[in-house]
Amino acid sequence: MPRFCANLGFLFTEVPFLDRFEHAARAGFQGVEYMSPYEYPAAELVRLLREHGLRQVLFNLPPGDWAAGERGLASLPGREAEFREGVELAIDYARELGCTQVNVLAGIPRPGLRPQEIRMTLLENLRHAASRLASAGIRLLVEPINSRVDMPGFCIDTPRKALSLIESVAEPNLWLQYDVYHAQIMEGDLARTLEANIERISHIQVADPPGRHEPGSGEINYPFIFALLDRLGYAGWVGCEYVPLAGTKAGLGWLKGAHAR
Repeated sequence: MPRFCANLGFLFTEVPFLDRFEHAARAGFQGVEYMSPYEYPAAELVRLLREHGLRQVLFNLPPGDWAAGERGLASLPGREAEFREGVELAIDYARELGCTQVNVLAGIPRPGLRPQEIRMTLLENLRHAASRLASAGIRLLVEPINSRVDMPGFCIDTPRKALSLIESVAEPNLWLQYDVYHAQIMEGDLARTLEANIERISHIQVADPPGRHEPGSGEINYPFIFALLDRLGYAGWVGCEYVPLAGTKAGLGWLKGAHAR
């Protein structure tokens, strides 16, 4: 049975962010993930993790100016120094929180840039980040995000592109974060992709299209996917990164069913 962690950016949003740790623990989660810890002192987050017996599973490198539409800095020429500062900040937080992996958002390059310039910037930034994080004992993950529904213009929008990028970066400390929801929208072929690449996948996230709601609400056969992960011996976490249809607690029935398999 996969280990499920709560994404606190999506679940338990009925309460303020810092209260979501307690709610996740009460719901039976043993791990949490979320996009950004940087708005809070690391010591406060550590206190909440310890108080509620939770493990920090994942967070992202700083994504740039989110309110202005930025979705990662890794592919943005001219922002390399800011990207590297973000790597150092992420290392500091990961050490404090006991987190052993962080995700990088590739970004939405501005119009008019040459594809080769975007590609070279992305490769150089990821090589630096993968090496620097390896020296701190932290894995670097890259996540393809669909460009059809959620992030138009996102430069790494399919698992195929992400796997090609990982091969080109050629750093052993760069891994795939496989979000089943994004993958289904862009490529499908979920089972074959998981089977072929499970050794490079360090984290999985789930939601069900259309709507990005809880597993069982849409078109994906999640009981099959979870059983497949067991057969493949996947030992990582599965992040619950979905928008509950009718409140977080009301929508956790699927999780009880997954545990009952």
